[in-house]
Amino acid sequence: MVTAYAVAATVTDPELPMLTLADLGVLREVSEEEGRVVVAITPTYTGCPAMDTMRDDLVHALTGAGYGEVEVRTVLQPAWSTDWITEDGKRKLAEAGIAPPGAAPRRTGPIPLTLSPPVSSVRCPRCGSADTEEQSRFSATACKALRRCRFCLEPFEHVKEI
Repeated sequence: MVTAYAVAATVTDPELPMLTLADLGVLREVSEEEGRVVVAITPTYTGCPAMDTMRDDLVHALTGAGYGEVEVRTVLQPAWSTDWITEDGKRKLAEAGIAPPGAAPRRTGPIPLTLSPPVSSVRCPRCGSADTEEQSRFSATACKALRRCRFCLEPFEHVKEI
């Protein structure tokens, strides 16, 4: 039988289907406890609407692979960060035309309130130009922004650094 972790690691993210939950860094731990598989996942942000689908997909994949009882736990500490996306995951995002995130900002203490949009340099995943502009702070999901390349004029999404 394939290990429970190997099965769970094949489950894809419902909002970024080119990534597995392992690529995204959402899959935290898979263990077997008292005859059941226990999976720990962390949402990309509080209130992530994909959590129910992730949970259902994990249960379906594991029971389909022959594991009888599956429990999926949500782990909130430490909070997920885009730094948890694997290098392979970042490559898959770029290949799908989505700019991967850079390094997440380092913060200590309270998060400062800033009213201006963050300044960031994001390369176009299509042509590689750094001459891009943000069109909207939010895209199809809250964790992505909509950008446009000033060189090739193509719009693209960017996974925001969290």
